[in-house]
Amino acid sequence: MRTIIFLWVLCLFACQNSSSDTQHSLHIIPKPHTVELAKGNYAIGQQSSFQYSPELENEANYLRAATGFPIHAGDEKADIQLILDETYNSDSSEGYSLSVNAEGVQIKAADKKGVFYGIQSFMQLLPPEVFKTKQLSTTVDLSFLSIEDKPRFSYRGMHLDVCRHFFPPSDIKKYIDLLALHKMNTFHWHLTEDQGWRIEIKKYPKLQEIAAFRKETLVGHYNDQPQQYDGKRYGGFYSQEEIREIVQYAQERHITIIPEIEMPGHAQAALAAYPEFACTSGPFDVLTKWGVSNEVYCPKEETFTFLENVLLEVMELFPSEYIHIGGDECPKLRWKESAFCQNLIKEKNLKDEQGLQSYFIGRIEKFLNAHGRNIIGWDEILEGGLAPNATVMSWRGVAGGLEAAKQKHKVIMTPNSHCYLDYYQSDHADEPLAIGGFLPLKKVYSYEPIDAELTAEQAKYILGVQGNVWTEYIPDFKKVEYMAFPRASAIAEVGWSVKEKDYADFLLRLEQHRKRLAAMDVNFADHSSDVIATSFQDNGLKIALTNETSSNQIRYTLDGTQPSANSEIYTAPIKIKESVELVAKSFDAGKVKGREARMDVQYNKATGKQIQLTHAPAERYSQGGIASILNGITGSDERYGDMEWLGFSGKDFEAIIDLGQSTEINEIKMRFFKAEGQWIYLPTALRVSLSDHNRDYIEIMDARVLDTDKKVKINTIRFSSPKYGRYLKIEVPNYGIIPEGKQGGGHPAWLFVDEIIIN
Repeated sequence: MRTIIFLWVLCLFACQNSSSDTQHSLHIIPKPHTVELAKGNYAIGQQSSFQYSPELENEANYLRAATGFPIHAGDEKADIQLILDETYNSDSSEGYSLSVNAEGVQIKAADKKGVFYGIQSFMQLLPPEVFKTKQLSTTVDLSFLSIEDKPRFSYRGMHLDVCRHFFPPSDIKKYIDLLALHKMNTFHWHLTEDQGWRIEIKKYPKLQEIAAFRKETLVGHYNDQPQQYDGKRYGGFYSQEEIREIVQYAQERHITIIPEIEMPGHAQAALAAYPEFACTSGPFDVLTKWGVSNEVYCPKEETFTFLENVLLEVMELFPSEYIHIGGDECPKLRWKESAFCQNLIKEKNLKDEQGLQSYFIGRIEKFLNAHGRNIIGWDEILEGGLAPNATVMSWRGVAGGLEAAKQKHKVIMTPNSHCYLDYYQSDHADEPLAIGGFLPLKKVYSYEPIDAELTAEQAKYILGVQGNVWTEYIPDFKKVEYMAFPRASAIAEVGWSVKEKDYADFLLRLEQHRKRLAAMDVNFADHSSDVIATSFQDNGLKIALTNETSSNQIRYTLDGTQPSANSEIYTAPIKIKESVELVAKSFDAGKVKGREARMDVQYNKATGKQIQLTHAPAERYSQGGIASILNGITGSDERYGDMEWLGFSGKDFEAIIDLGQSTEINEIKMRFFKAEGQWIYLPTALRVSLSDHNRDYIEIMDARVLDTDKKVKINTIRFSSPKYGRYLKIEVPNYGIIPEGKQGGGHPAWLFVDEIIIN
């Protein structure tokens, strides 16, 4: 296998290969639509020159800066040709052809964008060092080939929140360069929040003087108790001059920047500067902790005047068709308490506060439409009725996007189940602090934006896909890079390449792509050699060990000792019949690679038994499957999104466990997670019943679940005398609706359940 991989890499420069091996041999990300190789090669060196159609001066300047290749000045053809050809037969303005033959390299497209993307693919044919040195240190033999390529979706984007943490213009430009490398065409720039206002508005200078700075910042996780702060003033903003420079920088790379100005919620920073636009008198401070503030814009005429003036300056800076107006997570508490808002609801014949939000968004949309712009909003803008011309960004799963598409509204899919890159990407204990969740690279890559329930006509409204990087727990740009890449590389391929994707092939190309990222000094996450341990049921409990580097060898122990080059070699799933402490590591030529996997199995009477649930857990919070709750392995005490926890949104936990035969039960333990900042609440009760025939259950316990300041609540039920039965029914009611004024007020609470242990 290692020999085959080596030959695939060599083929980039010299070998001839069959068409079936072509696309992965080129190591291009995102993967081109069609590639054909032919016999022969063409030599490219530092003195290789290029020529271009007159209209392509911007693209030529980019290529020259990226490679150092001189522009050809003679009459003869150059080694590399950039050709703008309106007759090029592509049904996408971003499509291109790239060919290498005896005449040299030709990049052809009907549009400048297509030529630019052809340059990106050409750059990936060169050694990774070029991305650092900006020149070739040696001659490279490029195989004769022909690429015909175009994007699957018209919208391919990445988001960056600069409000929770601020990044200077140089970092923003690097982010844009990384998007360009991946043929992404949109940068969603999140510029205003409760925790900071980041854009200069000349008409309202207090937005820079007050709203751009907070007096201190939360230390650690929001759910840590007691919450602690660093006591240091923090902030910053982008001047209009800096924004113009960044917008131009992005335009030169064919990237549209969509600014986000949040409303009507996420407004506390602005209200700290201008409290007269709130529903209460204030005063307010820029929010110093994460989460959502109850302080929102009051829909008064003077508020709309303020926002319209802000948007006039925003539109002057950003030429994009779209302005993102947020619309998400707007608490209604202040509106419910406001006599003005309640009178406005009656005056406008609105149903309720949801209708008031729709009225608010509709007014802003009319204003932007009158200035030739359209709005994008998070999927909450569906609540109370969707503004007529709005585009919906579906983040709370896919349901909002599907609903909008069925209503014939344009949609950008960015569900937190697959596209939230601030989530943990590994469940190893030494992963840096993140907001929560669990989103490994493989799951990102598996995302399909066109849901099967959409008709072909409805699917046309899905514009594309976007990855989001929220920065509550990302204080510097190196961590932005770590959280975003290579998961953003996977999102790029979801947006560009054909629907049918091959994860193993992607991993093979990613080996070379990581070298490019390293050459660009990107602090990417490399979990390719980490061992992943997964439990499953197959006539009892078994544990499978994998990693993403097929050439590595996995060795393991079951007694908690560190594996060595002489430890047991993993060849098949390990059957577990007793308590064990598994430790597994990857080895390459006798040396440890990547991080270990560790599983402490507390074997008990429930381990490996069958379980049925009345309500299925949320897909993104059941990564280990429902059987994980009976595998003897407890989840993290700090993270609710690992392979062990099951999450239920607004649903009760109701389970029937088949112990196989009538069994003596003396004790039952269950674990629940508490993270009210993430809408995760403890249940209030726990009921247990027994049966020998899966009917006529007899209740043996109805217990309260007491509150705790800790993140994990362990509920232990001990019986004064043994109980007997084959079938065990466990009922845990969900907390219900979160109270107004709390994070997520008015929404259903989450219930998170971990291991059930029976002794």
